[in-house]
Amino acid sequence: MSGALLAVRNLETWYGPIMAIRGVSLAVPEGGIVAVLGANGAGKTTLLKTISGVMDPDKGEVLLAGESIEGAEPDRIVRKGVVHVPEGREVFPLLDVAENLAMGAYTRADDGVGADLDMVYGYFPILKERLRQPAGTLSGGEQQMLAIARGLMARPRIMLLDEPSLGLSPILVRDIFAIIHRLSEERGVAMLLVEQNARAALDIADFGYVMEVGRVVMDGPAERLRQNRDIREFYLGAQERSQRGERRWKRRKTWR
Repeated sequence: MSGALLAVRNLETWYGPIMAIRGVSLAVPEGGIVAVLGANGAGKTTLLKTISGVMDPDKGEVLLAGESIEGAEPDRIVRKGVVHVPEGREVFPLLDVAENLAMGAYTRADDGVGADLDMVYGYFPILKERLRQPAGTLSGGEQQMLAIARGLMARPRIMLLDEPSLGLSPILVRDIFAIIHRLSEERGVAMLLVEQNARAALDIADFGYVMEVGRVVMDGPAERLRQNRDIREFYLGAQERSQRGERRWKRRKTWR
């Protein structure tokens, strides 16, 4: 993990008596896209909440550019350059689009906010058309765009994206993920992308981790994960067949 922008080392987080994160380690390079795949209950959301300071870890380290940030208050972590875009968008529904974007820049005291607004409108032109519309009346795709744009207004070094494809049509998923890829390439924003849509995530990621029951069970370059038999069968929906053409429904994952 040497040289990583974000490094997580042996992280453990509990929900009361339940260990939700079990010794997770991962790294995100400067400007890179890293995907974390897994089913519901794998611990992906808890991982992001622990990194962003919403939850405190019981063990382990979270390092941003070599500086320890685990257990810090969420506002301090945002000021350090880590922005969390939560599952379900969580825009401010009664505030209009302009006010939501202003909330994203709340921690800033520099004079570059206007330029960043123009940048956001370049990536999400529909938001400029909806500036005075209450966020709660936007479509699901527009709310997801607003949630990402609001995060960009904090001028992050890394964004933690929790299920950005959730509830969106395939066309909107393609559009959102294309913008995420552009932000990484054009703005140098690193992305830690938590997703159940493994195909969409691996299409834009450089590296990936697979979580089950709170632990990492596989990792590797995105291309290698796309070609892995278990990933293809259990996450990408590619059905392997026996010589008789019968589906082998009961084949176990090799990482178990």
